[in-house]
Amino acid sequence: MTEISKSATPGPKPGPGESVSLPPSGERGRTSIAVGVVEKIAGMAARDVEGVHSLGSGARGFGAVRERVPGNKPSVSRGVKAEVGEKQAALDIDLVVEYGMPIAALASAVRANVISSVERMTGLQVVEVNIAVNDVHLPDEPDEETPTESRVQ
Repeated sequence: MTEISKSATPGPKPGPGESVSLPPSGERGRTSIAVGVVEKIAGMAARDVEGVHSLGSGARGFGAVRERVPGNKPSVSRGVKAEVGEKQAALDIDLVVEYGMPIAALASAVRANVISSVERMTGLQVVEVNIAVNDVHLPDEPDEETPTESRVQ
């Protein structure tokens, strides 16, 4: 057991038989959470909702072309932007939804899952989750996250 020097303890010095009172453990240091951590958690939570095809701008966007190069895997946080403070976070999420899904209900389910996951895992209060549906994935479209054969070697 570590012994605490009485001179290092703030406040009045305890008398014989008295115990030293320390602040709660949460007040004895600082925890910072990187933006990328919050973005990854939010990305995973959004993808867990049935009806979300992918995150980002869809197959027609520049990022999708870059990620089709063999060996490049889609980033977990693709399509997610976060602002993170000491106690709060705000998120913007770009979705591609499956054709036939009710978009308003899907966005609500994604928002709820993202808020729940980020708050549970980080302890941050999520003040807003803005969702932009940028594309609808049709059943006969190729899957944008499946790498295609490169034309060059």
